[in-house]
Amino acid sequence: MGLPTGILMAAGSGSRFGGGKLVFPVPPDNTPMAIVAYRHLRAALPAITVVVRPADLPVHAAFATEGVTPVVCERAAEGMGFSLARAVAATPDAEGWVIALGDMPSLRPETIRAVAEAIANGASIAVPVHDGRRGHPVGFAAEHRTALEALEGDAGARTVLAAHRDRIVEIAVDDPGIHADIDTREEAEKLLAAKR
Repeated sequence: MGLPTGILMAAGSGSRFGGGKLVFPVPPDNTPMAIVAYRHLRAALPAITVVVRPADLPVHAAFATEGVTPVVCERAAEGMGFSLARAVAATPDAEGWVIALGDMPSLRPETIRAVAEAIANGASIAVPVHDGRRGHPVGFAAEHRTALEALEGDAGARTVLAAHRDRIVEIAVDDPGIHADIDTREEAEKLLAAKR
């Protein structure tokens, strides 16, 4: 079996951030946050699908500079579940998925690759663990396609994880970035300070 397809979730509104989160400049070269996350995914996996909101022009423009044509989720405002379902539906030949978030620029490519390899080697669901806590990205085998395509609302893939908790493979990683999603400007400033 080949490696799963990477999905970058870049369809959030960033309301707690005050807008503009996914294009927030990240040091050292002020690359938009979602592009940093995308490049880490691309470094680990051969096939990537990016899902975005329909009217988020700054995010569309940022991905255009990377040569990426994102999948647009018309119902993104109704919750992450719709965006994830749209991305999975857009990848009919995928042998599984590794789902990463556009607001996690500290996640390391080797962590993404470890999750992907677990799926390629037969895991049904794979999650990274650091300091005893699960984080992102989460990997799903192709057998979960129907359930993922049926997602809606704002729970993301939590319902799928809950339904198959006995089949989750935990991958120990030395990567605190699996917990470092950025929701507020204060969190972004901490990231900036750490990278300076």
